[in-house]
Amino acid sequence: LYLLIQGLFSVLQKLKGAPEQELRIVLLGLDNAGKTTLLKKLASEDVSTITPTQGFNIKSVASNGMKLNVWDIGGQRKIRPFWKKYLENTDLLIYVIDSADKKRFEETGQELSDLIEEDNLKAVPVLIFANKQDLVTAAPASEIAEGLNLHTYRDREWQIQACAALSGEGLQDGMNWICNTIVNKKK
Repeated sequence: LYLLIQGLFSVLQKLKGAPEQELRIVLLGLDNAGKTTLLKKLASEDVSTITPTQGFNIKSVASNGMKLNVWDIGGQRKIRPFWKKYLENTDLLIYVIDSADKKRFEETGQELSDLIEEDNLKAVPVLIFANKQDLVTAAPASEIAEGLNLHTYRDREWQIQACAALSGEGLQDGMNWICNTIVNKKK
């Protein structure tokens, strides 16, 4: 029976075309950076009432024929030591920064730098969303990239994308980069 179901499944897959590629994405950043808002906006969900993430959320988002399984993990200081437990088999890291919270740039930079050193993230592409660009106090993405020394990340592909999670501005550009990067990596 199992083989019959498997055979039927493979015939159905051929009929409907290539199967969706599934990716495991980990979404990290300090608390209040906008990770959950960003994820809910990508999933076309209501973003008017968001509370701090205690633990993690998992959402599957379809983009460009790919199924992105996104793990949104809380960014409070007491949760950050557990981030590394979620990194195994990660296809891509999305790191979100509050572009208007300049007092925490050093802290967020250190957290990102520590993540880049993790064995489970060796050569894993990184998309940094410079969020909250809709605020007048937001630093431009180019300034953040320089402050984070992103140019020193030579062992992986990376991209910094200015965005405003509440309005969704810049999110699709980031998703396109993810899909193009993964497709090129799999070739």
